[in-house]
Amino acid sequence: MVAKQLPDSVREFTDYLHALVARLDGSGGWWAVFRQRDPDGMRACLDGRELPPWDVLQALLQDVAAVHGVAAADAETHRARTLYAAARAAHDARPGARDALSDRLDVTLRERRYAAERRARLNLRLTRAATPEEAGPLRAGLAWAHDDHTRATARCAELRARLAALDDRAPRPEPGAAGPAAPGAPAPPHSPPPAPPPKPRRGGARFAGAGEEGSAARAVPPGALPQLAPHAPAPGRGPRGARFAGAAEEAPAGQGPPGSTPAPQPSAADREAVAHTARLLARRRAEGRSGAAHALLAEAAQWPAVRFPLLAAGLRAAGLEADWTTLLWEAASLPLGRLAAVAGALTAAGLAEDAREVLRQGVVRPAEAVAREVLGLAADGRHHDVRALLDAYVRMRTPQEAARSAALDPPRLVPLLLAAARGVSDERHWDVLHALRVAGATA
Repeated sequence: MVAKQLPDSVREFTDYLHALVARLDGSGGWWAVFRQRDPDGMRACLDGRELPPWDVLQALLQDVAAVHGVAAADAETHRARTLYAAARAAHDARPGARDALSDRLDVTLRERRYAAERRARLNLRLTRAATPEEAGPLRAGLAWAHDDHTRATARCAELRARLAALDDRAPRPEPGAAGPAAPGAPAPPHSPPPAPPPKPRRGGARFAGAGEEGSAARAVPPGALPQLAPHAPAPGRGPRGARFAGAAEEAPAGQGPPGSTPAPQPSAADREAVAHTARLLARRRAEGRSGAAHALLAEAAQWPAVRFPLLAAGLRAAGLEADWTTLLWEAASLPLGRLAAVAGALTAAGLAEDAREVLRQGVVRPAEAVAREVLGLAADGRHHDVRALLDAYVRMRTPQEAARSAALDPPRLVPLLLAAARGVSDERHWDVLHALRVAGATA
């Protein structure tokens, strides 16, 4: 769209965006980061051809606060949100908007996964750093990886909300279903239309999101890194619930099997939800709508644990084995309490290897975070889940990392870690015990 063809609401927003960045110092802050990491993306936003993610507006308002004071940023927030909402509605009303959003979601989900992998690699390297000089660049890279993952998660939620709004306004009929025919008109034939070829995916980072490893550090202007955290919260309460990845709260009490309590059995509603999802996913794959299919998987990953064995059976029966693998990967980012409930449900259904896989992926997170969540599960009496998590943890992590996690609460964590290591092998038990002694962590 050229400027004279822009809808009024989009033109008003781009005018506002121009005025906003004109008030900022181009040599530092987030405005400099965005321009250096994705100049083409920012130019597209300033031209009105694309809409920046909301977290970009938040970051620019942080720059306003740094340059002109918090009061000035607060005064801008309401106007920014109002203009942004109107421009978003105009963008989403364009022909082909849904496919464009689905494609963008597909790219953003891959960026989030890449950022999580990069963060896990850097965490592991940081735990093995021998000198401050070696650790410094790793910490900087880790800060960027964390920021990339946080932004990608927020953008996935925003894109899903926009897609859901479009679906609510224009529900899609089931295959073979026809709209009401005109009086006296002959019934239309029933041969579904051929699926369109899949669209080429748009790759690359956009708006400081998930760049190549090491490239972010080279693009950082002086003084920008201390601004990485925390992000300014969005005004008002964000969207909650399974539809929004990364925004789901802990599962309600009783959802997972505490201790040795038998897992709840799936209801008729659970079975129907899974069957509907398998049918919808198969249709989206047949239509080449990979972004919409991935969005469906990310939403299903937030479901109650009792549905996961049904999902495994349903997706495999539909020939969607690769989608089941992707679903397990998405589920690995759940809080450890919910992840343990998923693994427990899979084990109870005879899917022990799937349970082990999701646990292996889930424990590749900072040692202190694992220790904190394990202590919480132990305090809740979920001893079976604690054993399952720590079994995967001592298998996947080095003995030194296990010892480091015990530092949070040695009297409680050392016996749990040693018991888990003993369950793996005598050799692993000795290695963990030695690492604990070297680290000075004793029960």
